[in-house]
Amino acid sequence: MDRVQDVGERVAIVGAGWSGLAAAASLAGRGVPVAVLEASRSLGGRARRVTVDGTPLDNGQHILIGAYRETLSLMRKVGADPDALLLRMPLELRFADGFHLRAPALPCPANLLVALLAARGLGFADARAAIRFVLRLRSNGFRIDPDRSVAQLLQEHGQTRALSRHLWGPLCVSALNTPLASASAQVFASVIRDGLTGARGNSDLLLPRADLGRLFPDPAAAFVVARGGTVETGVAVRAVAREGDAFRLDDRPQRFAGVIVACAPQNAAALLAGIPGLDSVTRAIESLAYEPIYTCYMKYAARIRLPAPMLGFTDGFIQWAFDRGRLAGMHGLIAAVASGSGAHQEWAQTAIAQKVHAELARVIRDLPAPEWSRTIAEKRATFSCRPALSRPATATGVPGLVLAGDYVAGEYPGTLEAAVKSGIAAARALAR
Repeated sequence: MDRVQDVGERVAIVGAGWSGLAAAASLAGRGVPVAVLEASRSLGGRARRVTVDGTPLDNGQHILIGAYRETLSLMRKVGADPDALLLRMPLELRFADGFHLRAPALPCPANLLVALLAARGLGFADARAAIRFVLRLRSNGFRIDPDRSVAQLLQEHGQTRALSRHLWGPLCVSALNTPLASASAQVFASVIRDGLTGARGNSDLLLPRADLGRLFPDPAAAFVVARGGTVETGVAVRAVAREGDAFRLDDRPQRFAGVIVACAPQNAAALLAGIPGLDSVTRAIESLAYEPIYTCYMKYAARIRLPAPMLGFTDGFIQWAFDRGRLAGMHGLIAAVASGSGAHQEWAQTAIAQKVHAELARVIRDLPAPEWSRTIAEKRATFSCRPALSRPATATGVPGLVLAGDYVAGEYPGTLEAAVKSGIAAARALAR
């Protein structure tokens, strides 16, 4: 922190997604003035509020879990109450085909053991295989050496088709947004460690009751401004340049003591191109591949509702559907999510809506035509979380210049928790 105070200038944070705002809130809480610059007109990056004809929606339906301690702690710090904004419920996976698993309020691993043995759609052999799998991972410290695909890992440990179909497959796609055949077994093991083992509440599902802006971005920005910082939207930064011991953004007259590059990775490499010695950093960023997430909102009559707040689907287009009426009082609004790449990337919005309606109609009897629909496609929603992936580190090697984002090196995949942890780590690295 001494360097920041001695220079007497602000720290610039390029990008107001969850990682950038986490870094900004962390520094502002320590008394460091920050200037947050965001290219778009909204806060939140790839997890933001989207308003459609006056209706607040989200660009994706994100799920938090009880193990997201950094996110929950920072929400409280900036004045966002998780207890009011999130519906907390024990781990429950309910599928349209009748599969149902629910974890009781017991310490781990008893909660997982009872959930597996009592799950509708699993036999005793399935439950025993899953339990043996988790215990084997725990005995190895959840280390997978060498890293390989999740599909290979499941095959090696004798995981059944029912487990892959209703438990490990949905968990992998939801957390890593990468198919089993190409997803990193090591990152998946870290997700199991933190989400299904440890404290009892780690596996709890936390479903948003409000739009994503209210969960963290809006209160985080207010927190920063209240402590002397600035948050600007609609400001695109094209280049970062080093001038002596300070940094300059584009042709702005201000000089900054430090810079946190917290924009999307596909934009980060270009920002760093003018600074010598960062070739390895930019190569690591440019080597990343990406996976999309499509969220289709279907607005029906207010009486229409799903059998559960969150319902899983198999062997179709969508993986999950969320009842926004049950969650946020937006009755008749259902958000259907399709993760990963596929033929649907070439479909028109009308074709996607028709497909989603047909799959929902198998669950909801006498489903009427929707009043309206809207599909939001995040074509680069997350990085593709592949085995032995070389992700860039927080530190760039240039003093005062660090990276933040869910893609930065760490144990987690591209989740909200990964973004928040990265932002906090970037703030600490800059302080050092």
